[in-house]
Formats: sequence, C-alpha cells, structure tokens
Amino acid sequence: MVKDPERVEAKIQKLRLLEALLFASAEPLDEEVLGGRLGPDADVRALLEELRTHYAPRGVNLVRTGAGWAFRTAPDLAPLLRLEQEVSKKLSRAAIETLAIVAYHQPVTRGEIEQIRGVATSKGTLDILMEHGWIRPGRRRETAGRPLTWITTDHFLDHFGLETLRDLPGVDDLRAAGLLDSRPVLYGVSAGVGDALPSPDEADEE
Repeated sequence: MVKDPERVEAKIQKLRLLEALLFASAEPLDEEVLGGRLGPDADVRALLEELRTHYAPRGVNLVRTGAGWAFRTAPDLAPLLRLEQEVSKKLSRAAIETLAIVAYHQPVTRGEIEQIRGVATSKGTLDILMEHGWIRPGRRRETAGRPLTWITTDHFLDHFGLETLRDLPGVDDLRAAGLLDSRPVLYGVSAGVGDALPSPDEADEE
C-alpha cells in the first residue's frame, strides 16, 4: 500500500512537535495538554508510544509518570552521571511513616493516620510532605465534621520512579530489599478511641 507523502510528513511534524514539547517542559505533561498543542486530528497515545519505542534504547527514555509523560535519564546510566550528590536533611521517622500511610491507604484523614501510627501527627509533618510536593489535600469525607483527606501527587510518583500507585512495592518486596526489619515500621491500630495519644512533639521525635 502506497503511503500518502503529505500524511507521512504531517505525522513526522507532529512527532517532532511532541518531542520538543516534552523536552522543553520542566514537568510531566498529560495527554490532554499535549493534544491541545498537536491538534484534534492527532492520535496522541499512538504518537507517544511511537516516541517511547524510538527512545527506548537511547540515553534518555520517554516514561509515563502518573497522568503525565516526561523524558528521563535511562536507569542504567543514572549512576554514571552522578558525580556528586547533595546531601539533604533526612525526613523524620514521623514524616516517613506518614508518607507511607498516605501512599498505601489514600484517601486518608489525619485522624486515620494517627490511628494507624498510634501517635498524634503534628501539622508540621504534613506541611513538610506538602512542601516536597508529595501529598496534597483530597476531598472531604461526608462524615461528621467533614474531615479533610490526604492523597499523593503525580510528583510523588515521578520522584520515586513509579508509573502508577499499582507499582508501589508490597511487603515482600520491601523485606527482600532490606527495608523492613523485625521492628514494626508502622504501628498497628492499637490505640482505643478513649486512649490518649502522645503529643505531636513526642511523636516526631521517634
């Protein structure tokens, strides 16, 4: 079957534009945004898949992260590019536990986070995770008091190299990687409704 030269050229131009848009953006772009730039006749998903295949063996790969698409360094080359690494302040145990609870139990309220951890959660812990861009407020629960829920962001997926939340490691994966030991990382639901929880300051010191 003879291909229409004009259609072939139009497709090549759309691929070039798509490539330029993704390279120029500092943040992942979703298909709706890309479709608005490529035009209504563009098959955005097909173009993205073609571009991803083209870049698969190269030094940068096109990857999907959450609802967006972005170019990232090929995983096997990352260690070779890391000449030095800036050491930033480590997250507190409270922040790590809170982030894990939000990731695995979202949407989750602050009260539910406290119930799972068994300790009170200071507002500062949630603020730190919000400053990193890893969590954000979700919908309010249609229950008494309409408490606010918390969910993870696409930036959380991008930072931790996840395409979707389904890619979060399971308990067996964490144990195999040496990230779980005999101590419980997340406290069970041991506090009763009437039990007093430790203060936020005490909780963050753990």
